[in-house]
Amino acid sequence: MDLPPDHEYLCPDGGTGEVLDPPPFDAVDDAALTPEALAENAPQLETVVQLLNRPALARVYVYVCYRGPVTPPAVMDALALSKSTTYEYVDTLTDLGLVERDDSTRPQRVTAEPLVILEQYAPIIVTPTVLHAIGLQEVDEDIAYFVERHGVGKLVAALRGAGLHFAGKTTQRMVATDIDVRDTEAMMIVYALRPALALGRDHDPYFAYLFPDVHDQLDLPDPDPDDEGGNPERSPTTDADE
Repeated sequence: MDLPPDHEYLCPDGGTGEVLDPPPFDAVDDAALTPEALAENAPQLETVVQLLNRPALARVYVYVCYRGPVTPPAVMDALALSKSTTYEYVDTLTDLGLVERDDSTRPQRVTAEPLVILEQYAPIIVTPTVLHAIGLQEVDEDIAYFVERHGVGKLVAALRGAGLHFAGKTTQRMVATDIDVRDTEAMMIVYALRPALALGRDHDPYFAYLFPDVHDQLDLPDPDPDDEGGNPERSPTTDADE
């Protein structure tokens, strides 16, 4: 798998050493900035915005992405959704171009291709693992609290820090310092993000983009295939340095 350029500059908080430097003027050619080109790419931007702003939708997308081809009833059972909500989300994801239906079977089956957005100059990275972390706020009170207090952007930074923690590269207290949250909040979010990391490691083809330096070093429990809610029992320690 090819890693993003300059990946060695990724910092514990998910940023890069080049954050404050503006991109070169030739980073994007003139053809990419024409109104026609921007309009052509508008649907992709809308797709990302929808997933970032609708965690429940992101959660369904990630399930289909990781487990597809899968039937809507299987999605409904795994994520504890109502039938109407399940089909509403599947319809929305289909309209966004993220999900494909196979109507040759009964019930129909749906699949989804992994989505990746990588911008080294911002820096911004969106992969199924990131979307899973965002979607988990629908079923995990700790993640919901963290996002309400600090926002989605800092959740992504916490995800990066959690990965480094489980790779033995940093402590929870260091994660707290890196992303500027309280020690107790760092401890809480690091453990809350374990399901996203465990499933992402096994199913996200772009996982190494998020963790180019430690993607094969994370010490995580094997994900429970029956717990697609992504909230396995966890026992956070009380020592933020552990």
